[in-house]
Amino acid sequence: MNDFIPPAKPLIGEEERAAVDRVLRSGMLAQGPEVAAFEEEFSSHFGLGRPCVAVNSGTSGQHLGLLASGVGPGDEVIVPSFTFAATANSVALTGATPVFADIHPDDFCLSAEAVEAAVTDRTVGIMPVHLYGHPAEMGALCEVARRHGLQVFEDAAQAHGASLDGVPVGSFGTFGMFSLYPTKNMTSGEGGMVSVADPGVERRVRLLRNQGMDRQYHNELVGLNNRMTDIHAAIGRVQLTKVARWTAQRQENAAFYDAHLDGVTTPPVATGAVHVYHQYTVRVPEDRDGFAAALREEYAVGSGMFYPVPNHRLAPFRADVDLPETERAARECLSLPVHPSLSPNDLDRVASAVNQLAKAGA
Repeated sequence: MNDFIPPAKPLIGEEERAAVDRVLRSGMLAQGPEVAAFEEEFSSHFGLGRPCVAVNSGTSGQHLGLLASGVGPGDEVIVPSFTFAATANSVALTGATPVFADIHPDDFCLSAEAVEAAVTDRTVGIMPVHLYGHPAEMGALCEVARRHGLQVFEDAAQAHGASLDGVPVGSFGTFGMFSLYPTKNMTSGEGGMVSVADPGVERRVRLLRNQGMDRQYHNELVGLNNRMTDIHAAIGRVQLTKVARWTAQRQENAAFYDAHLDGVTTPPVATGAVHVYHQYTVRVPEDRDGFAAALREEYAVGSGMFYPVPNHRLAPFRADVDLPETERAARECLSLPVHPSLSPNDLDRVASAVNQLAKAGA
């Protein structure tokens, strides 16, 4: 019996454990020098050319970024529906309304044409998601924003190191948010990073994460406790030294699938785009759920369905909108293991299982 191949696998080594022990021995556990160093190193490593602010989760980063950018009640922000609920949640938590627009069928990212059609006199921003590690069409989206006087907020939760035409994601908009959850391409155990273009927005994010304070007991605004700990930052700093190697391995694994999979639609990469393959997502037009069950039960291969229920059909956001590509993606998308822990034998097993099921019409 073959060992089960998981769809994702966090990588934590002795270096991360040693970094945590170092912080524990220091006695300084809350936001401190490790966080400050992590912020600078993250920006430098990914070539963002702007300051970064560390927070306790990706959702917190997105929420604080929106608040700091002035988004609030009465405003609308255009978002994709084919994404994790945190994208729409972060907008709703400000009191603004998420407005759902459709995606492109190839990269699963927000369509500029669909965004253009969704703009109203209440629209203040556009929030593309660089889904699965592929950059959204930022040139076209930024042009829509320019014409309508809108801000751009990037959800780069899954896209550490992705780029478009040589420009890294997270450096196009007012702010970009990266998640550091355990299954992301790199982790801090839990956490998020906000890359910020405007010094005023950056300062407000820093205030908001720390109860509205720059100096203790001198609260300048109503804030939250969304700080990252030095323990988490220490893990993240070690992961930064490894993520480039892991990303290259993800890309090699994806190239293997591109060359060896038959019977499913493999993910194309746009011209000028660097895909970092947080997920390797194929389309299974017939009975995707049955295909996934057969992979698990017959071949011991895990997979993921991201996202079978689009945001516009979730209870908090029910919206009567026509999003045909979103609905099709929700029915057909299946993410195969692509993480850097896969062995050559694992890759062969996954490809063989997919091909046999596709040939059998499972």
